[in-house]
Amino acid sequence: MSRSHTDVSDQVGDLSEAFEKEACPLAEVLDHVAGKWSIAVLVAAARGPVRFTELERTIEGISRRMLTVTLRRLERDGLLVRTVYPTVPPKVEYTLTDMARRLHGTLLALTEWAQRHRGDIAAARARYDAANAR
Repeated sequence: MSRSHTDVSDQVGDLSEAFEKEACPLAEVLDHVAGKWSIAVLVAAARGPVRFTELERTIEGISRRMLTVTLRRLERDGLLVRTVYPTVPPKVEYTLTDMARRLHGTLLALTEWAQRHRGDIAAARARYDAANAR
């Protein structure tokens, strides 16, 4: 193999590594943000500071464990701020960060789209299932 071909493969390898470094965190963050529980938490927290129990009551079907995991992920990703007040018992509130507030409009548009088209999606699934039944 000529030297020029090895240079090209080295460059492709470098580009591939750079893509992986950028794409993996991006996919991970999108997975956290686009998850069903994350969207529900971010939409609920957009109304202002919210406590764990309020989120638990507001988000139908979420378990305490899943809510805890979701809150920690969103806090780690910089989308929520957890504030602990020194009271007995401790009072904990969650608020959106500026970054999450900018995301909120997009999430609302997505949830509105899903509500508007859920009947269409159900009908499409039924047609698909009927056409592909064995």
